[in-house]
Amino acid sequence: MTLRLADGTAWSDVLARAVAAAPESFGTPADGVTTPHNLIEGDWRAVGSPAAVRTPVDNTVLVNLARVDAATARAAVAHAATAHRDWTQTPLADRKARVTAALDALTAHRDLLALLLVWEIGKPWRLARADVDRALDGVRWYVEEIDRMLADGRAPLPGPVSNIASWNYPMSVLVHAELVQVLAGNAVIAKTPSQGGAVCLTVAHALMRRAGLPATLLSGSGEELSEVLVRAPEIGAVAFVGGRSNGGKVAAALLDTDKRHFIEQEGLNAWGIWNFSQWDLLAGHLRKGFEYGKQRCTAYPRFVVQRDLVDEFLAMYLPVARSVRFGHPLAVSDDWSAGDPLPELDFGPLISGAKAEELRRKVDEALRDGAVPLYRGKLDGAPFLDGQDTSAYVAPSVLLAPPGRSRLMHAEPFGPVDTIVVVDTTDELLAAMNASNGALVASLACDDEDEAAKLAVDLQAFKVGINKPRSRGDRAEPFGGRGASWKGAFVGGDLLVQAVTIGDDDHLYGNFPDRTTLPPNV
Repeated sequence: MTLRLADGTAWSDVLARAVAAAPESFGTPADGVTTPHNLIEGDWRAVGSPAAVRTPVDNTVLVNLARVDAATARAAVAHAATAHRDWTQTPLADRKARVTAALDALTAHRDLLALLLVWEIGKPWRLARADVDRALDGVRWYVEEIDRMLADGRAPLPGPVSNIASWNYPMSVLVHAELVQVLAGNAVIAKTPSQGGAVCLTVAHALMRRAGLPATLLSGSGEELSEVLVRAPEIGAVAFVGGRSNGGKVAAALLDTDKRHFIEQEGLNAWGIWNFSQWDLLAGHLRKGFEYGKQRCTAYPRFVVQRDLVDEFLAMYLPVARSVRFGHPLAVSDDWSAGDPLPELDFGPLISGAKAEELRRKVDEALRDGAVPLYRGKLDGAPFLDGQDTSAYVAPSVLLAPPGRSRLMHAEPFGPVDTIVVVDTTDELLAAMNASNGALVASLACDDEDEAAKLAVDLQAFKVGINKPRSRGDRAEPFGGRGASWKGAFVGGDLLVQAVTIGDDDHLYGNFPDRTTLPPNV
């Protein structure tokens, strides 16, 4: 069956809507490619060297990203520090009113922001809208709770918060964090992720700026801007979300400083299967786990299975893997009409063709080293447009027992590739689940919840689910990591506001070089 783009969802249509919503934030240079401006010194400025940004959906050029140099970033940070000093004197009632005005404006453009996420980072429509909704609903909760959170006299940080986040959650992680930081009395600086989300963030920040919020948005090379955005003396705190390689560099740059920081890095999150029989329950959890192609810091790509249960586990799991739906997130049949739902997919492309090829190489490497392929999906039959580039799409794969020297044994694949490790004892179970020196989440599938609770004590994960997955959480729920998956203060709920404010007794919960202090009831 021949497929086509749903009416009104072509990139040219979506970009035109973005430019109409925030005309001050875009320019069109001589080559005719639209370029988002940088939000510097309180204004949108046409500065920086253009670099083409492509969509993972079909590898076409979306916009040019104007990448600024370190000197421009340094001037932006200095101005943000001045704006921060002014903002700290703004009464809380006024801050709440301005953040609420920004939320109302963002809500009015909710579907536009979601469509931008579809094109820029390949997120299926349902998940893109959920990402926007989580950001807006979450911040509204903080607006209701902020008086209580600051009632003990907590004050803003001495300088703006610098946010360096990965591409996979521009709204529900980055914009959400910025709005809470502003609500708590801080100016904010955000670096646009180089791999995706620039236009969505540009529109969002234009609406935030119109509401009078002290925000700065910069595009540029992380390597060139890191020295400024991490170590500049004006910066009051650094928030990082990304991989362990870049996160380690940020942490190292902060070693000789006393800056607040919260550095979220990936870990190899694992499900342990031990003395378990509730397979229908687990099947539902695992199907949902494939959302966004497992390009999430809380995805579960590792399953550690008791040997006596391997046959029953595979009888449940392999049909789940075969049922996963992926493809072009906006491809519809010829008889589709306005008002019909957009495709209901579990995931679209990975973030780029390069990342997809890297994942394919990791799978091939594991197979050469002795892993056993249990399932390898194909792109054939997935919903694509005729002739479209599919280089960023990867079908699900399941591998049994990748050898210890395989990269898939110790690191998160960040794609729809699962690995299964077979164990005979609970000691082996715990060792295999703790293979990556710390994780954000872990889960145990075990009929005896008391036995599971005893095993959970020895798991190196911030959150452990028993017969259910764990996630970042929303609103009051704290979030952090154990071991190498997290550095600095934990966040979420009261902890997020505490992390970006100063109190009389600041013994923060977090993972620090000299101590790890966990909040109660994690």
